[in-house]
Amino acid sequence: MNKLYILIILSCLLFTNSLAQAASPLVSVDWVKNNLGKEGIVFLDVRGPLAGKTKADYLRGHVPGAIWTDYLMGGWRVANKDKIVGMLPPVTKLEKLIGGLGISNNDHVVIIPNGGKALDVGTATRVYWTFKVLGHENVSILNGGMVAYLAEIDPKTKKPLNPLEKGMVKVTAKSFKGNLQQAMIINKSDVNKASQAGGILVDNRPHNQFIGINKHPKATRFGTIPNSKSLPENWLTKNGGGMFSSPARLNKLYSYASIPTKGSQINFCNTGHWASLGWFVSHEILGNKEAKMYDGSMAEWTADKGLPMQETAKIN
Repeated sequence: MNKLYILIILSCLLFTNSLAQAASPLVSVDWVKNNLGKEGIVFLDVRGPLAGKTKADYLRGHVPGAIWTDYLMGGWRVANKDKIVGMLPPVTKLEKLIGGLGISNNDHVVIIPNGGKALDVGTATRVYWTFKVLGHENVSILNGGMVAYLAEIDPKTKKPLNPLEKGMVKVTAKSFKGNLQQAMIINKSDVNKASQAGGILVDNRPHNQFIGINKHPKATRFGTIPNSKSLPENWLTKNGGGMFSSPARLNKLYSYASIPTKGSQINFCNTGHWASLGWFVSHEILGNKEAKMYDGSMAEWTADKGLPMQETAKIN
């Protein structure tokens, strides 16, 4: 076996190993820096209003080569025929959206949130869930988002050390085909059956909404789905910020909330945004492949007056 042949084999093995590592749910700032400009890796910047950011922030500086997308207005979520907001769009529309961003089925997508707080990290987990629903497995999130990426500062210039690029990255549309994972989609009937059967329902909304003191504008009734357990979304990240807690700490949190980390589980919130954080932690970080997310959440559940509510506070 000649030296050239050995080098080719080693190169292939290293490339394969790199892809395997790249497909982990979370990647670090160092991973991003080491993979800048590599073919087949697409950085998707999802910073927006939920983080107090606009497209202008992206234009002023972003990870080199990163593509910007509008999470709230760009077509990632739509109102369905019953006027329930924040729902998963039809597959054909998502195919057009994703392909239009220059993403193909062969690309590894790395989603970059702002990373300032759990709320804006939910943008990344919701987009991540969408890719998974479409059967696209090669997707990751930058843990800590742009806040982590910009954290390293030159002590002399006081400017970020990590490379930045200004302006809009031009993309060429590609073909993207979704393979809908129907098993990941559940409706209010599925949730009602789980509730009545004593299944594990996890409410990822703030605790004040769980007990019925306050409610989201899109929820028409106070309280929660009967037999649910509370696990607020800002428990899932370090101090409610942009970095996910370690698996060891998350296991302790789940134990404190009396929520198992194995077996059937349904995460919900108001419109399927906060719940995507809960699903991501359970399904992707803790490895509970039976965890699912209820897309319609309280916006859909409370709109159906025939479905029961549990109101602990009972003050409204």
